[in-house]
Amino acid sequence: MTELELEVTGYANGGSGIARSNGRVVFVEGGLPGERVRAAVTDDSRASYAKATVVDVLDASPHRIDPLCPAAAAGAGCCDLSFVDPAHARELGAEALADVLRRIGGFGADAPTPPVVDPLGDEPSGWRVRTRLAVGPGGVVGLRGRRSSDLVTVPCAGPVAGLLDGLDGIGGAPGTELVLAADSEGTRHIAELSAPADRRGRRGKDRRGRAQSSRSAHTAPRSVRTVQGHTHAVQTIGPRTWTVPVTGFWQAHRQAPAAYTSTVVDLVAGVGLTGDVHMWDLYGGVGVFSACMLDATDGPTVTGVDLVDTDPGALAAAERTLADDQVEIHRGAVADIVSSLRAPDLVISDPPRSGAGAAVVDAIVAARPAVVVHVGCDAAAFARDLGRFAAQGYTVRDWRGFDAFPMTNHVEGIAVLTR
Repeated sequence: MTELELEVTGYANGGSGIARSNGRVVFVEGGLPGERVRAAVTDDSRASYAKATVVDVLDASPHRIDPLCPAAAAGAGCCDLSFVDPAHARELGAEALADVLRRIGGFGADAPTPPVVDPLGDEPSGWRVRTRLAVGPGGVVGLRGRRSSDLVTVPCAGPVAGLLDGLDGIGGAPGTELVLAADSEGTRHIAELSAPADRRGRRGKDRRGRAQSSRSAHTAPRSVRTVQGHTHAVQTIGPRTWTVPVTGFWQAHRQAPAAYTSTVVDLVAGVGLTGDVHMWDLYGGVGVFSACMLDATDGPTVTGVDLVDTDPGALAAAERTLADDQVEIHRGAVADIVSSLRAPDLVISDPPRSGAGAAVVDAIVAARPAVVVHVGCDAAAFARDLGRFAAQGYTVRDWRGFDAFPMTNHVEGIAVLTR
């Protein structure tokens, strides 16, 4: 494997350092700006750039620390920035977010100052209330390796205290996975997901056949068995309580739901939207944003909500919690449903990591809401969506950044736009 001696001069969205070798960009995993490193090339297939990973730090950044996460230090694919001082990691995250907002979103000097990245707690560890572990031979459980399917049994520093306790021998057959969730009542729940559908017989197939088998394995339903606790976790935000499937979506950071809901209420009130309004809650899941706006005492009075999502378990949780509210629930893809909904005054959009995309952004714009709140957990997709809103007449009035996944390169963004 080719090794290079490199000067790391920048930081890229995604967590790699940026260096150059003979004029060619090299993205350096494990490298920090200001460092001189020796790095092994891991991908040399593209003419414009290469990828490498640090094998030796020759001159270290003052922001490099001993890894905070033992699992990441042992090669697990969890906390990729646990070797960076947490305050500096947030600064790097803010720089990366500002870069993609400018480069991908097209935002310049006329936009609000790019957001800082605020912490959600005092400590970078012990924040995660949900995690998923792989099961290996003999029922051993752990995280998968960063660049391999090897099992790392050293515990991650991210989960809240007690979430990973007493797991020896709890795993089932190799290939299954355990989903662990800690709820607001302090109960730990563990569910076992069956192995992805039939990987047997793939070895004798051609490449197309193997690819088709792989796609089937990832889309086929997986059976769920309760190992500990219950099928549903009880989660509370303010006056509202949800019972959420253990295998369903809930924010990973224990403080994220409260932080995001208060931020959304703040942003909507801050742009002066008042009076009775109708709202769309897109990719709404269990209806956390619906609830926070219905309960808000500042800003507009939400008199009705259309909540859209594809997850039946999440929507069932929303129906239970919001049964007494003026909320109409729609199951299906956002792009397929929004054109049939009543025109909104306010839209809250919280898409998956891939972003809302052109079709959904265009459909929101066509509905002409006065205010849009857009949430993103991938900086590049967040910037791309915001840029498309801006290109069609919406103005970003404010935006916030959160270190919602400490010790990692991921940053959460929330922006409010007006027409």
